[in-house]
Amino acid sequence: MNKKLFNVSLALATAIILFATSCSSSLKPLSQSNFKVTPSPLETVGMEVPVTVNGTFPEKWFHPNATVTITPVLKYAGNKELKATPYTYQGEKAAGNGITIPKKRGGNFVMNFKFPYQEGMEVAELFMRFDAQIKNKKANLPDVKVADGVITTSVLADALTTDPSFSDDNFQRIIKEKQEEAIMFLIESAELRQSELTKEGLQAWKKRVEEAFSDPKQQIALEIGGYASPDGPLTLNETLAQQRLKNSLNYLDKEFKKKNISTDINTHYTEEDWEGFKQLVEASDLQDKELIIRILSMYTDPEEREQQIKNLSHIYQELAETVLPELRRARLIASINIIGKTDDEIMSFWRNDPKKLNIEELLYATTLTDNDAEKERIYQYITVNFPQDYRGWNNLGALFYKQGNINKAEQSFNRAAQISPNAPEVNMNLALIAMINNDLDKAEELLGKAGGAKNLNAALGLLYLKKGEYNKATEAFGNLKSNNAALAQLLVKDYSKASQTLAAIPNPDATTAYLAAIVAARTNNFNDVLTNLQTAIQRDKSMAQKAANDLEFAKYRTNSEFVSLIQ
Repeated sequence: MNKKLFNVSLALATAIILFATSCSSSLKPLSQSNFKVTPSPLETVGMEVPVTVNGTFPEKWFHPNATVTITPVLKYAGNKELKATPYTYQGEKAAGNGITIPKKRGGNFVMNFKFPYQEGMEVAELFMRFDAQIKNKKANLPDVKVADGVITTSVLADALTTDPSFSDDNFQRIIKEKQEEAIMFLIESAELRQSELTKEGLQAWKKRVEEAFSDPKQQIALEIGGYASPDGPLTLNETLAQQRLKNSLNYLDKEFKKKNISTDINTHYTEEDWEGFKQLVEASDLQDKELIIRILSMYTDPEEREQQIKNLSHIYQELAETVLPELRRARLIASINIIGKTDDEIMSFWRNDPKKLNIEELLYATTLTDNDAEKERIYQYITVNFPQDYRGWNNLGALFYKQGNINKAEQSFNRAAQISPNAPEVNMNLALIAMINNDLDKAEELLGKAGGAKNLNAALGLLYLKKGEYNKATEAFGNLKSNNAALAQLLVKDYSKASQTLAAIPNPDATTAYLAAIVAARTNNFNDVLTNLQTAIQRDKSMAQKAANDLEFAKYRTNSEFVSLIQ
């Protein structure tokens, strides 16, 4: 080779080596000591893992032309990993929009980020991953592990343990019904007119009384009142009211005898019906009705009242034509109690002739059996025979939900929502489905339309738990005794209250005991840790592996009794 050419090649190679050495030596690998992670270990808040990392670039570490992007990476469940929002930093001479770090004095930095919770994160490692270059030359920096493990206690919040909202039936054992009619009279007269006695309303009233009297499942009480309008002399009005009552009573007695109806009739009369007068005026569109009502409140003496109103001549004429004639009457009132089917009758009809049951009786029938299969058959019957009543669909979905059949539950709830989109209980139940799917925005929107639904506070408490708003959750749960309520109290560090709630849960399960074990671990009560974990594992064997990986019990991992229990 030409000696001159060889020297040039050698010089070029030396320059390249020196440049590469300069690049790598300017960005030396960072270590765990350059990072402080909060919290440590990591911990879920609601359904997320929020993290704050305070880092330091040492003095003279950052090359003026360097650009360094740091990406937080959470590795879990073997080979799975999640990446958080990257942060970019750059030297004083580098082009770009990154945060500038001076070479001479270095710099501190803060990274805030979060990961969505994923199953298996109890065993996890948090790394800082670097993408670095000086000018256009890549600089290789290794990942730095900065934290181990995630405490996942908050994700024990469980929508499936929250009771759905069933729609109420409107079944009434006794249905109270009131039928009212009036026989009208001319001014200063108590004579019964044929036009009044043959009118359709009175005939219908008499027919209804006859029906009630002949039905052993109906109880009837009759009342007749005689009334006079509050105009004219009081003595005349009293006589009119009494005579109108008497004539009406005699008429009804004769009519009832024809139908073999024998029943007591309560009677009374009102010589001047000022109360009826006031009600008619208030309901009218009279121009000066407020003035009339004010006169009624100012004067209590009947004659004075009448005179003051008559003084308003332009008003009194209209009253005489529209209001006063309506007060010259006899009121006929039939109070009827319809006695409904007994519980035994309802269940007998359901099993033998369900077509004889109405929708309210069918919905009520589901409360008379503890057999879920029979409840489902009743709800299915309702959805077929009363398809436009959303309650059958909603309650069928609630039954599926309690059985853990979420797909069928969601289908039924959606069908109910198509029929009645504003039904509070339907929106609450769909919110529970949304929370199972961790769609918290949708759940919050649905719960906003669920006012008045049964178990709404439990659903709201669950939403706040999943959002990491633990104080709001405890407030929403109130005195409810449930795993979710106890979890909220545990997460606000009210361990005494959490213990009381767990002890009072009506049907404790494996999670109940597991939460009690966590409370015991946080309050350094090792005996209760063992006792409650043993109960949890007896109820659900998978709790042993959960406890083995749970950082809530990390301090006991070398204890032989603990190790023996979870193996």
